[in-house]
Amino acid sequence: MGEIILEIIKYTIPGLIVLAASYLILKQYMQGQYQLKALELQAKYSKDAIPLKLQAYERLLLLCDRIHMPNLILRLKTKDMNAVELKNSMIISIQKEYEHNMAQQLYTSQNLWDILTLSKNDLISMVNKIGDAYDNTVDADTLAHALLSEYGSLQKSPLDYAIAAIKEEAKIILNV
Repeated sequence: MGEIILEIIKYTIPGLIVLAASYLILKQYMQGQYQLKALELQAKYSKDAIPLKLQAYERLLLLCDRIHMPNLILRLKTKDMNAVELKNSMIISIQKEYEHNMAQQLYTSQNLWDILTLSKNDLISMVNKIGDAYDNTVDADTLAHALLSEYGSLQKSPLDYAIAAIKEEAKIILNV
């Protein structure tokens, strides 16, 4: 009886060792295949994401151009407009441009989006501050000149910071 148990153990132990070794080798192989597939997918999505990110940076540069004070005034000011109407039109236009580009934050860093938000808020604040000094009896040209004067006196406008940040982030994506 002891010899039978010894014979069973003699065949069972090497079989278990082979089974365990096969299991470990198969497990490592499957993990390697999984990691390889994950890397392939990551590379594919990364390659596909670069054009989307660049397009987002282009859109954000366009946003900066559209809310640039001289461009904004030129686009919105009409001949028979008063200062209050111009101020309100400018604030609404800045906010709408920003909201229109909200989805672009999916493709940018949080820091860049925060810089754009601060730039937008600084512009609105400047328009409000200067525009509050005028009532609806003053023509839009007077407000426009005051805004352009204040904007021109800045060493670096809020949008200059935003544009520089957009360009820096784009350089990182392009590895330039």
